[in-house]
Amino acid sequence: MELRHLRYFVAVAEEGSLTNAAERRLHTAQPSLSRQIRDLEAEVGVKLLERGARGIELTAAGRTFLDHARLALLQVEAAGDAARRAAQPDKAAFVIGFLTGAEVMWLPEVLRILREEQPGIEITLSSQSSPDLAGALMRGKVDVAFLRREAQAPGLTFKLLIKEPLVAVLPTGHRLAAQKEISSRDIAGEIYITPTRAAPVLKTVIDSYAEKSGITLKPQYDAENLSSAMSLVASTGGVTLLPLYAQNLLSPSVVLRRLKGDVPTIDLVMGYSRSNTSPLLKRLLARSDELVKKVVQTMRSPAGGEGVRG
Repeated sequence: MELRHLRYFVAVAEEGSLTNAAERRLHTAQPSLSRQIRDLEAEVGVKLLERGARGIELTAAGRTFLDHARLALLQVEAAGDAARRAAQPDKAAFVIGFLTGAEVMWLPEVLRILREEQPGIEITLSSQSSPDLAGALMRGKVDVAFLRREAQAPGLTFKLLIKEPLVAVLPTGHRLAAQKEISSRDIAGEIYITPTRAAPVLKTVIDSYAEKSGITLKPQYDAENLSSAMSLVASTGGVTLLPLYAQNLLSPSVVLRRLKGDVPTIDLVMGYSRSNTSPLLKRLLARSDELVKKVVQTMRSPAGGEGVRG
């Protein structure tokens, strides 16, 4: 089995079409791509793809193989990056990833610690969604990231920092904005905007909250990220649920309100690859309790309520 077979298979699986994968991703002829896929299936010994009503569909074996194929390609890319870094040992650099908006609270203290540990270090920042940050960690593109505890992240270790409460986000002029706390029943009766298109961990937390509360949340809009969720709230008059750190990107057109009762929380973790041997990473991890203490002291809750738990 060759790497090109894995790349071809992943491209077809993600595009859902042999023709689109050949033209858009691989720049090869479709008959040649079909032949490569047949060769791969022959080597694996099972059928991985089927032609369905909506194009190419994965078999059960294909779905399992896809996860492993992606991981194998990530590891190959990471190996190349690691080799290139090893060839330049004098180039001191450290890459930190953040959930977009989380850097507002965490970056100042992280920079303080890193500069105390290694003055003059070149630091690069990367703001992405949590799944993308996990992928960057696995590829060796990021040294440490502040993200969610992603399920599909082999080779990564997650260290709990804080548990962030979820809050309701609604327009400033909304009838519920006059309340200090909002119940799950209030949310169920409103236009609901889901903020989970690129946030599988957040989706799990919200779904669990809805189930425990005995409500059904039927999204009328699907937001790509935190800022688009708040824009949709302002423009549609709807309501969404977000982690407390959304207050870092709050606009004048929306407000945050606490939830009544058993408030759902979501973990913010510090993630890193177990294969990362950076001494600076080890020193940052050793001071993580100090980092959390400093940051939690500065956090304030919306509407004067309680903040996060360490």
